[in-house]
Amino acid sequence: MLFLSFLAFTACSKHEGKKNIAITGIDSTLRPGDDFFKYVNGKWYDSVAIPASQAGVGAYMFMNYPQRMRLQGILDSISKTTNAAGSTAQKVGDFYASGMDTVTIDKRGYTPIKPLLARIDAISDLPSLMKFVVEEVKAGNSSIIAFGVSPDEKNSSMNIAQLYQTGIGLPDRDYYFKSDSSTLGIQKSYKKYLAALFQQTGSNAQEAEKNAGLVYDIDKQLAVSHKTKVQLRDVQANYNKMAVTALAKRQPNIDWNTFLNTLGAKTDSVNIGQPAYYDALNKLLKTIPIANWKIYLKANSMERYADDLSKPFVDASFEYIKVLSGQAVQKSRGEKMANVLDTFLGEALGQLYVKKYFSEDAKKRMLVLVNNLQKAYAKRIDNLEWMSQSTKQKAKEKLAAMTKKIGYPDKWKDYSNVHIARNTYFENMVSASAAAYQFQLAKLGKPVDKSEWFTTVPTVTAYNNPTANEIVFPAGILQPPYFDNNADDALNYGGIGMVIGHEITHTFDDQGAQYDKDGNLKDWWTKEDYAQFKSRIQQVINLYSTYTVLGDLHINGAMTVGENTADIAGIAVAYDAFKMTEQGKGNEKIDGFTPDQRFFISIAKIWRVKMKDEFLRLWINNNPHSPPNWRVNGPLMNTTPFYEAFNVKPENKMFLPKKDRITIW
Repeated sequence: MLFLSFLAFTACSKHEGKKNIAITGIDSTLRPGDDFFKYVNGKWYDSVAIPASQAGVGAYMFMNYPQRMRLQGILDSISKTTNAAGSTAQKVGDFYASGMDTVTIDKRGYTPIKPLLARIDAISDLPSLMKFVVEEVKAGNSSIIAFGVSPDEKNSSMNIAQLYQTGIGLPDRDYYFKSDSSTLGIQKSYKKYLAALFQQTGSNAQEAEKNAGLVYDIDKQLAVSHKTKVQLRDVQANYNKMAVTALAKRQPNIDWNTFLNTLGAKTDSVNIGQPAYYDALNKLLKTIPIANWKIYLKANSMERYADDLSKPFVDASFEYIKVLSGQAVQKSRGEKMANVLDTFLGEALGQLYVKKYFSEDAKKRMLVLVNNLQKAYAKRIDNLEWMSQSTKQKAKEKLAAMTKKIGYPDKWKDYSNVHIARNTYFENMVSASAAAYQFQLAKLGKPVDKSEWFTTVPTVTAYNNPTANEIVFPAGILQPPYFDNNADDALNYGGIGMVIGHEITHTFDDQGAQYDKDGNLKDWWTKEDYAQFKSRIQQVINLYSTYTVLGDLHINGAMTVGENTADIAGIAVAYDAFKMTEQGKGNEKIDGFTPDQRFFISIAKIWRVKMKDEFLRLWINNNPHSPPNWRVNGPLMNTTPFYEAFNVKPENKMFLPKKDRITIW
């Protein structure tokens, strides 16, 4: 099986109607209280090899690699059959076949984007520049303006137009202003990538290097106005609903009325998440020469499509990715195409995945787990010493109102307006991307469809959507090591139970706690209770800011506080729910481990990950989650039952005095 490298659970005898899953790989030479992640995963970590085409290996996001192999199997099969024109099978199969036909793609070179580059060459003034920008937004491509449609956070039942900061090519604004050797290397690689793109489209080496520097300079000027990742966590500061008339007066060079009319976006107001960015853009549209903007837009267009063009473009893109992530060789074409299909026809592919890999029995057991954690959470709210009764009541009302989505959507997305031909991969991409924009636009000014999903079914992930007050667990994550319908409760409550608890807690983390039971950005706390809550959130920030990786690279406690809060509380509520089960109430050992020990070992196994140093550095700088080892050791240091299960003492490295252990929920 493709998943064997990720699983350390093997079937043994029966227990309570389920299989006993043996725990393997424990390093008994280590003390669990010194580094529990290493105690459980160290033998695997030291022996496993990261595939050359990947930046990491193991569970969590890296399980999406074998998932793409599963999808590739489905796609290989369906692409070889004859399917009715316009059917889901035809679109999925022919899209995949067109992308696998690298001979045709390579022969075309950059011919598919020549009309796009010619349109940029024809730009002569600011109005024609903005006309190009808006036409590309309709094609699903953001350059200097990022437009979307999503719920109004203060009226969550209705969709409104949204604008976000954008315009930069590096992963985050801070990459333009740091001067450490790693960041300087990434800056250099990015400029080299841009120059390579210009050379591939006809510029000589000197001109290409000059153009790359010009693009980088515009990037950096835009990056100055960007909010940091920590600032983006302030949901109140990122809600700025404005009348279009006021916005047009504030930023006349963008010409918002024409922009929105050309988009087909009929609205009298928008939420502009980061106004400072658009204020800066408004000025730069006048101070940067049109000729320079044209070079910038060419670079942006080439970056957007580099992986969809001939081999020289793909290779240039990879040389940059290699420096950024540490990935040694390119992914196979089949894996890339599985990812493309999952992105653009995700729910069509998801239907095929569910039929083959997800059972209704698994969905039923998962619902039991979610319901039990919901009950456990309500009890924890009741037992909070720091919260008043009035706030407790509102918290429990919010908890009870939560929507639970498991496995796959109740209704599947319609792809009837996506046109797919077997021999035109680039045009298939364009059609799918434009259709995705039209899907967004159709929601504008309409009531929110609460049945919509924001991840694809095969993806190994889970999420909390605060404006809908919902938690979502796609079929992709409902497999070992997270969930096994044949496993005992200890492993499932420690595995997927932690994930469920984590997602529920996002409803009550530093951001989620600001939304009411209906998903509106609305204060429901007493002033005193919220002050108590914020003080506990600050404890999480302070503690995680002391954790390091790669020697002395610190976790950004403020950037990761929401996820760290969810990890700490997620484990606590999962443990309480586990203690409601027959196994949790008992103390019968399986293979030498008590139920509680199996519960905590399962937590460590779901974050069994090894990654390249470059990718870990990228993670620390950009990912709101802590690295996998600290998703184990960090919350367990604050979990008293863990101390009791593994006899953790003051001399152990993970020991925190009881008074210093953080309890939020």
